Amino acid sequence: MAQIIARSIGRRKTAVARLRLFDGKGQISINDRKLDDYFPRLSHKIALTEPLQLVGLEGQYNIIVNVRGGGPTGQAGAIRLALARALEKVDGDLRPLLKKAGMLTRDAREVERKKYGQPGARKKFQFSKR
Repeated sequence: MAQIIARSIGRRKTAVARLRLFDGKGQISINDRKLDDYFPRLSHKIALTEPLQLVGLEGQYNIIVNVRGGGPTGQAGAIRLALARALEKVDGDLRPLLKKAGMLTRDAREVERKKYGQPGARKKFQFSKR
């Protein structure tokens, strides 16, 4: 097995991604499945490989990810953050480029909880005067 270059963690909504970066040929494995099998939607694939394309390092690293929780969009966002953090660990000179593109910022938005006496977080039942 190859030597691990960097480890990192990324979070988005309720998804948590643990990422390991190896020298390699650009293979991406997510929960022991290939990228195309795990994320059939193109927008998710583009989102999670965006840090590699930004710094021009696609095809130079093998990536193994374990991701749990959330849905596909949250998981793709968590992997994107973990990958950006790992690339920053590998080469600190990439930080300004990744930071300017907003890839090192954790998206803190979470789903607001439902309140009692209401059908949702903010929505109210219809008011009836009589």
